[in-house]
Formats: sequence, C-alpha cells, structure tokens
Amino acid sequence: MAAKPQQGKAFNVMVVGQNGRLQYEALLFAASLRHFTPDFQGRLFIAEPQPGPAWKHDPRIGNGDLLALLDALEAEILPFENNYFGDSYPYGNKIEALAALPEDEPFVFFDTDTLITGDLMQVPFDFCRPSASLRREGTWPKIELYGPGYGQIWKSLYDKFGLDYASSLDLSQPDEYWRRYLYFNAGFFYYECPRVFGERFLDYALTIRDDPPPELIGQVMDPWLDQVALPLVIHALGGRRDALPEGYLDGAVSCHYRLFPMLYAREADHVVAALEEVAAPNRIKKVLKQYEPIKRMVYQNRGRKARALFDQNDLPRREQAIRNRLKREGFWMR
Repeated sequence: MAAKPQQGKAFNVMVVGQNGRLQYEALLFAASLRHFTPDFQGRLFIAEPQPGPAWKHDPRIGNGDLLALLDALEAEILPFENNYFGDSYPYGNKIEALAALPEDEPFVFFDTDTLITGDLMQVPFDFCRPSASLRREGTWPKIELYGPGYGQIWKSLYDKFGLDYASSLDLSQPDEYWRRYLYFNAGFFYYECPRVFGERFLDYALTIRDDPPPELIGQVMDPWLDQVALPLVIHALGGRRDALPEGYLDGAVSCHYRLFPMLYAREADHVVAALEEVAAPNRIKKVLKQYEPIKRMVYQNRGRKARALFDQNDLPRREQAIRNRLKREGFWMR
C-alpha cells in the first residue's frame, strides 16, 4: 500500500543566501514564508557558502541590516563548505549545502528566487517519495542532427548508475518527445533525509561532470548539470513525477519567479499581490530597496507597467519570447 502524504508533519526548509542578489531574494523568501505560513513547524535555513579556494570573493551575506532582519524572521544561517563547486558552478550550492542540514529530518529545498504565497503546512508532501518541480521547458539535452536522440542520451545515464530506465518513462508521451523522459526543474525538491539525498545528488553530479557516458559528448552541462542529475536521484530514491498533487507548489502555495520582470509579466495576480504585500513593511522596504531590480520594479511601479504589456490569459508559449519583449521595452533587470 502506498504511504499516505505526510500533511501537517514538521519539516525543514532551505534556500541558499549569499552576498549580492541572493541575499535580497533570501530575505523576501523568509518574509513570505512567515507571512503566509505563520504556523510553520520546522526550521528555516539560509544556507551560506563560506569563503575558500572555490570562491574568488567572500560569498557570505555582507549586509548587516539584512542579517538582522533574517534573525528577526527566525531564519537560521547555515554555513557550509564548497569542496566541489563554487564560482565555477554556483548552482552546485544546492547540492553541497544538503550535507549541512540536520540528518534524518524531512526537508524541502527552494531556489532563493521563490515566493511563498500560501500555507506551506497544507502541502501534502510524502517525504518517502521525493519529487521536484515540473515547471520546466525542454532545455536539456539539445539534440544534434546526427547525434543520439533523447532516448539514447537518457538511457545512457540510467545505465551508468544501474537504474531502471524503462520505469522512468511517461508512455503517454510520444517517443523522442522531451516530456516522455523524467526531467525536472531544480527550483524545489524534497525528501525524508537531506544527507541521503545530498550524497546521491553529489555522486551523480560529479560523475556526470567528470566521467560522462559517450552519448553526452557535445552536450552543454552548464547550467544544466543539477537538472540532469536530479531526475536520476529522485528515481533512484523511489520518487516520481506525480508524487506531489498538482496545484500546491508552483501554484497556490509557491511561485518560482526567477526574475522580477518575469514575475510581473507572467505570474498570476495573487503572486503579484503577495510580493507587494510582503515587501510593504517599512523595515523590509528599507533593506530591499537597496537592490535595484526590487527598487524599480516593486517600489517605483515599473513592474506594473511591464505587466500591462502582456495578456496574462494569452502569454507567449516560450519564456524567451517574454524576455525579448521585456528587453525591447526597457524593463529587463536582473
């Protein structure tokens, strides 16, 4: 019998925060979690990479006022070391930081450019069956005219790690169509133990980076390495694409907005309202306005003007078309 979703069970949440853009996004995330999930039962960790050979500059959060606000929001700074990634691949932070989380405690990782817009405690997580974000496009692999197809490329990875390839396929999708193959966005993922998940994630990512199967020759791995390894990890740990019911994450409860111009251009009205509500208190505003994209898009109302360029009920199908329109009209900031 399948395990029942563990709705209401305490779990930890982690985002990555470091000097620059991510520190402001981390503050916004923490404020949104506390606002919309006032009865959150777990711990909120801001994973912070530490200075060392992997970084050209000190990556730690450098804004004292921002740190004080994170403390007031009961967000715990979680230092971690970069032994394998760093400046060369910052997306690897989400992989290495997992080793610093409390062992054997369920966790949910979110990309820092995420807003909580509803009650996270109401999400029916089944932490025994990991999953991740399905809000993605067919960004990897890129199929070459005379190269291997989707099936050959993905099968080579499953074979590399001794995994059952056939059971990962969505047979309702056509052969050689990217949706047939298990592929996630790494904007969120979860499991019952961060150490188990993190060790598997690190092993797979390093193997793919350093000793890829021949079918991957010519494939670009930066920035896609984490998203190539992630479905293999989830499949190996008994997860699947439909482990989490639709409508919660990347829906009513969270939004992975990526960039503030993109948030205003394409996200639902409740997301825009949530952003402006969370950013409104003076103590939050004082710090967030130090980051130019938030200052201009939120506090100087350029976001609302960018939103007026689009019909949210009839958006371009591809994200790049939205980006191009924003750039042409002078609303692109990051």
